[in-house]
Amino acid sequence: MITPLFTRWAALLQQQTQRPAYLRIADFIAEGISTGELPSRYRLPPLRELAETLGLNYTTVTRGYAEARRRGLIDSRPGLGSFIRARASASSALPASTYEMTMNAPTEPAGAAVEEALRAGAINLFNQTDMLSLLRYQDFGGTAEDKAAAMRWIGRKLHVESEADVLVCPGIHSALMGIMTLLKRRKGAVCVSSLIYPGMKAIASHLGVRLQPVLCDAQGPDPLAFEALCRSGEIGAFYINPTLQNPTTMTIPEARRRALAECCQRYNITVIEDDAYAALSDAPVPTFAGLIPELTWYLTGLSKCFGPGLRIAFVKGPDRQMMQLLSGVLRALTVMSSPLTNALARQWINDGTADRMLIAIRQEAGIRQQIAAACLTGYPFEADSAGYHLWLPLPGLVNANASDIAAKLREKGISAVSGAAFCTGNLPADALRICLGGSQSRQQCEEGLKILAAMLADPIHFSGMAI
Repeated sequence: MITPLFTRWAALLQQQTQRPAYLRIADFIAEGISTGELPSRYRLPPLRELAETLGLNYTTVTRGYAEARRRGLIDSRPGLGSFIRARASASSALPASTYEMTMNAPTEPAGAAVEEALRAGAINLFNQTDMLSLLRYQDFGGTAEDKAAAMRWIGRKLHVESEADVLVCPGIHSALMGIMTLLKRRKGAVCVSSLIYPGMKAIASHLGVRLQPVLCDAQGPDPLAFEALCRSGEIGAFYINPTLQNPTTMTIPEARRRALAECCQRYNITVIEDDAYAALSDAPVPTFAGLIPELTWYLTGLSKCFGPGLRIAFVKGPDRQMMQLLSGVLRALTVMSSPLTNALARQWINDGTADRMLIAIRQEAGIRQQIAAACLTGYPFEADSAGYHLWLPLPGLVNANASDIAAKLREKGISAVSGAAFCTGNLPADALRICLGGSQSRQQCEEGLKILAAMLADPIHFSGMAI
């Protein structure tokens, strides 16, 4: 079936590039798998149907599917079609030395002190709480106690006047889904950076919301290019991940934030500020919600500071009316966030465990960044000492594209994400995002980085690969 994803491919193929169309089809499939738009066992369109949609001949699309099979992305069966290859389950046999660098998970602190504090806080909560009350339905958005804890956490970066201005939600991704559902009712595209969180791409594709990339430089979206898009009347909202951006690790400086905020104010552009990594950074920069509160949805949470298992987000909207609308949408999508999760988060924030966890994670992230700097000496990667991922541009390093290199690394048991997964423009970024938190120990992290460095240093590993 032809969906908005495939029509987007057709638009991207209209952009001029020297890269052959059949290779770009395989790139698109790899990107769709990374973003979740092409889940395991998804049936791709028949060759002739996709060729007609993309404006290509049958042979080119056939070569594209063949390239995707060569990369291990799809399987084809005569009479049945082509399907996204199923990912191995957790119980599947994996190489003995697997270095997980795909998911952008927090570094786990070394030592038992923080883990013991987490356990003690949880035991204290369950000893003092009516457990049955945590198994009942509750009003969406959290209790007064949950919201008070949320205000305390958000208060690190943004002043919140009242508990009525905060919603407690089941994760930032769910909150983004709700906000994008609201924005779908409006006209105009959502303006985004040229590289963004893949989950946002998946949400936009699912809802049929068009993403409009804006020209970016070393400090983030270019204000002049952004204003030109706003002036055109085609932009309805602006999505930004301004602190320790995923994937580039960039934190947008204050002057650039103010310039972009002023433009949003001038053209009445809604801002979606995804500040998932805000607590990790001490950068003295204002939030968009602080600069233009009347236009900004501010989202932060705990999963990027504790771990992905703590799915909880705190949201502050432009005004209380918009918060009520979002509450209604999220109630329909998720019913409510887990009272058990809310209670744990509240306990850890109030008793100081969250602060101790945050300090320990930042210390461990700093150590792993030092390990990465030592292992990848001479390679121009981008990183932030407070973060736990790095961005490695590849041009000039090896004679192969990022998707093929990521596939080759997987053969060595090293997982990395190709820049194509994050790209919103017409050309996939020739880079890799490598997460330093996926390995459970510093030793595993260092071993994986050394293997990566050795492969990059010896071009023979990538000889004969398509470019």
